[in-house]
Amino acid sequence: MSSMTFEQLELDSVLVRALADMGYAKPTTIQSQVIPEAMSGRDIMASAPTGTGKTAAFLLPICQHLLDFPRRNAGPTRVLILTPTRELAIQIGEDAKKIVKHTNLRVEVITGGVHESQHLPALTKTTDIVVATPGRLLQYIDRESFDSRDIEMLILDEADRMLDMGFIKDVDRIAAEARWRRQTMLFSATLEGRGLMSFAADLLKDPVQLAAEPPRSERKKINQWVHLADNPEHKFALLVHLLRQPDVTRSIVFVKTRDRLMELASRLQQEGLHNAWLRGEMDQDKRIEALARFRIGRVNILVATDVASRGIDLPEVSHVINYDMPRTADVYVHRIGRTGRAGQKGTAISLVEAHDMPLLVKVEKYTEEALKRRIIEELRPKHKEAKVNSRKRKDAKGKKLDEPVKKEKVRLRDTKAKGKPKWAGPKPGEAVIPKPKKKAAPVIDWDDEDDDE
Repeated sequence: MSSMTFEQLELDSVLVRALADMGYAKPTTIQSQVIPEAMSGRDIMASAPTGTGKTAAFLLPICQHLLDFPRRNAGPTRVLILTPTRELAIQIGEDAKKIVKHTNLRVEVITGGVHESQHLPALTKTTDIVVATPGRLLQYIDRESFDSRDIEMLILDEADRMLDMGFIKDVDRIAAEARWRRQTMLFSATLEGRGLMSFAADLLKDPVQLAAEPPRSERKKINQWVHLADNPEHKFALLVHLLRQPDVTRSIVFVKTRDRLMELASRLQQEGLHNAWLRGEMDQDKRIEALARFRIGRVNILVATDVASRGIDLPEVSHVINYDMPRTADVYVHRIGRTGRAGQKGTAISLVEAHDMPLLVKVEKYTEEALKRRIIEELRPKHKEAKVNSRKRKDAKGKKLDEPVKKEKVRLRDTKAKGKPKWAGPKPGEAVIPKPKKKAAPVIDWDDEDDDE
């Protein structure tokens, strides 16, 4: 797969030229898997972790289809891409415009947080590809401003996150409006969970299921380690020291909450470490301005909540620093995926206090990788690493047992004396009424029952 070229995937020369302009020499694993299947017309259900080239994996076959079957008449969009967040929609829109720049294909983006006038081209002019967030698009569909009847291809990106954010009903409505489509593609970080599988089953017809784990060589491009912190002040001192290192050229610092973000951004500013910040529920203009300041290098530090952990492609990020550990291990993977992109090497550093240790253990288990502990001599921690109770029991020789020893439950009825005592028997001359026999329980053949598992 790795030796394959874009030409071998039978892509048009104008698309290959655009890819060369973007600096892409050969397809990634997920692109090599998806593009041939998508170009054959199959529905796609693909698992693709962040940083694997997933966006181009669906944009390239879409564009190839539009070039192979050019539109005969002016009209509404032929391809609809749904994605959960504004940032991701804008990013996909930008990538699509780069890929189609040597063609006559038109790309438009519809998201919340933008005045309706900016969406008029997508609603009134001939458009080939529309990238949209479900909520805002549904508003236009309900008002009959957006025409879904000509949609030939529907792509759902970050489907797992759409599920988490409660967009399922909206997506179902939109899919019903685009019911004459000929192809559907669903992309998700993982293909797990009954909710996601049920959602996919409703939308896809006989899909080919693809899973692209990034090759080991790609995974190892991110160097990961941990600094142990005694307390919040020690942790802040570690962060300031790291951000002042010459090799930390462009960094994203992740925090848990909006309040923490504002506090940290302000403290870094006081230390002379100029930064931009990004969080949920920002005005779109402010988001765009913050990302632009970081992209063009006016500031080299971006403080962010997890809104930036997925979907935003920020170039040449040298370091991701987890100032707060994320709530779940999969979010850790999405966070560190902001560095080491497009063949570059990257570094991910986590600042860990004692209360973060259970999360660190989960991350190491999830990634199947022990994270190295490092020490900055002048900021050496005073406390030893907090131990996490794994709740595993040991036998007499101190060997860990895989399964905890369960105390056998003693039922009360087993401890009762069997039979009635003599004094509880019938009195002299009293008739003995026999107990009715219990009916045998019906035998159920479980093989005939529906299996919910």
